[in-house]
Amino acid sequence: MNERPIEPPRRILGIDPGSRITGYGVIELVNARPVYVASGCIRTADGALEQRLAQIYAGLAEVVGLHRPTEVSVERVFLAKNPDSALKLGQARGVALVCMANHGLGIAEYAARQIKQAVTGQGGADKSQVQHMVTAILNLSATPQADAADALAIALSHAYAGQGLLATPARGARRRSSGRWRL
Repeated sequence: MNERPIEPPRRILGIDPGSRITGYGVIELVNARPVYVASGCIRTADGALEQRLAQIYAGLAEVVGLHRPTEVSVERVFLAKNPDSALKLGQARGVALVCMANHGLGIAEYAARQIKQAVTGQGGADKSQVQHMVTAILNLSATPQADAADALAIALSHAYAGQGLLATPARGARRRSSGRWRL
């Protein structure tokens, strides 16, 4: 009898960085199937930006210590209309990256459109569609808060990418108007 060896579970932490609310979501792949572990939000108190960034670091360090992820995925920075908001988001994202690096974890990055495409089938999906699909895919009894759902979607995108299920353009490829990628 030819049995496949049992692969150790992959535990993936998805992070949706923000200077006020940082969402996190933890899933585990069991026999290539995503299973919900935990999710939530790190909410920072009012105060100076450096204090909020310290709170994000401490919160993420606690999540890593509690859930012991083997892999981490983070949403790639997008361009914001407000430069001040973009800078704060970049700083929050940087704190998340440093925290993961200090815990010896590698980081995969995914664009927002890529995440939405992976979870909903539409790169332009709105937050409620992402929440709905995350709830359905992970068979949750309640809809997670938007930032936690986004973080779970980021973790799911990483899981799909590891299974070869995430459509990504080839390096140096560009998109044609027909929606197909070409080199």
